[in-house]
Amino acid sequence: MMTLTRGERFIQSLKDGRSIWLDGKRLDDVTGHPAFRGTLRTLKHLFDTLDNKDVREQVGFWNPATNAYAHSSFLVPASKADLQKRRDAFAYWANETYGVMSRLSDYARSLVTGWYASRHEFASFDPHFDDKITRYYEEARDKDLFLTTALLDPQIDRSKSPSEQRHPDAVLRIVKETEDGVVVRGAKMIATAGPYCHDFLIFPYYRLKENEQQYAHLLIVPANLPGLHIICRESFASLQDDNHPLSAKYEEMDAVLLFDDVLVPWERVLLKGSAQGIWELRMNETANALAFHQTVVRLLAKLEFVAGVSFAVADSIGASGFLHVQEKLGELVTQVESIKALLLVSEIQARRNDAGTVLPALSPIETARNLGTRYYPRAIEILQQIGAGGFMQVPSTLGELDGPLANLMKTCYAGKQIDAEHKVRLFKLAWDLVGSPLGSRHELYERFYAGDPVRTYANQYLYADKSELTGLMRNFRQTHAAREEGLHESDNAGPALSYTPQ
Repeated sequence: MMTLTRGERFIQSLKDGRSIWLDGKRLDDVTGHPAFRGTLRTLKHLFDTLDNKDVREQVGFWNPATNAYAHSSFLVPASKADLQKRRDAFAYWANETYGVMSRLSDYARSLVTGWYASRHEFASFDPHFDDKITRYYEEARDKDLFLTTALLDPQIDRSKSPSEQRHPDAVLRIVKETEDGVVVRGAKMIATAGPYCHDFLIFPYYRLKENEQQYAHLLIVPANLPGLHIICRESFASLQDDNHPLSAKYEEMDAVLLFDDVLVPWERVLLKGSAQGIWELRMNETANALAFHQTVVRLLAKLEFVAGVSFAVADSIGASGFLHVQEKLGELVTQVESIKALLLVSEIQARRNDAGTVLPALSPIETARNLGTRYYPRAIEILQQIGAGGFMQVPSTLGELDGPLANLMKTCYAGKQIDAEHKVRLFKLAWDLVGSPLGSRHELYERFYAGDPVRTYANQYLYADKSELTGLMRNFRQTHAAREEGLHESDNAGPALSYTPQ
């Protein structure tokens, strides 16, 4: 009997009866649908890297429990070397997908790893938390579970809290408790990678009121539970690799989760009923530092890719010698170097917490995430400005370059030092970033994936250690006052003695 590769096992595991809806129809098998074909092929390749002897050391760590490699997102860092190992794994998968697949499970896996590493902090909210998160962490690590998050409430009336919505079943809540678990009803979004994940991490993203206990829960929900419906947005996947090279391979589906009285087993109910407990979990430094670290590694890979495409486009049309284009390309370099520096600083300033876990410094990570919400849209704008009308110039298919008008087209579609085929391929790749549905989705995603950018910038001010900065002002006032006092005393000391050179 032929042994399946790790990637093949991942694909087979998705045939579990889950309820996935696309274009108004329930899909019998997500693995055979053209909207997911390219994405699942990419994920299969990534899973197989853990068994590839040439790269598995870069992607994973040896797991004695399975006598195989586990992805390094499950590695609890006990040293800066471990932190570097985690970054290497994030960077490998991010570079393999050019940063355009943001939810490759390593983010959600890092949250689980962080909760496991800080499990003692939640004993006061649930004495069984330690045991539950330990068993789930080991299961997810040993079975290569693909995880994602669904943290936001549906946008019905954002001016009201969950308990104030006009329909009581709009926001996910616990409606009943049984011997087997809790019954939940309502909706959650945005479940990126939802159709092909194994489990959803579900908890409120914003702070709840103390009287909203029914909404206060941390659930880890299997994707195939009865009553759970995964509602996909329109697919941006393309079956034309030549015309849409990114959309054909890296389309991350986003979904809304509808819970129609879903029974979640008690072993997957990690916390419930405490708004304070859920908020402390949401703000947990260990989980956030490990997970946010991954987002910055992925952001760097994406900005590097956009910069590389922009450089190639400018060179292909002979525009890289213009000063105003050089200024824009220099701005892209500045973006890349700034994020790279912040990432390195977060690791250089890493510290060991009381539990012995080595965490990257959060302040530079949060700075990078905040900058990313503005950097990426600006990077896309620069690419648009450089390519300009050239994006409208490409033929509908590459095949036309070998058609009846081949000689004429190969002349007018050529670039400065590049033939027509390579230039058209380059511009189609760039268009997939700046003008396709996939490209528009990515710009929207980068603006808001970390939350409301106004709030995140404000939070960086609110939670920053401002003592050193405000101390500068105090020192100035004290020094200035002392100098003024000294001058005043000097004025009252009488006339200065005259001095006559000899």
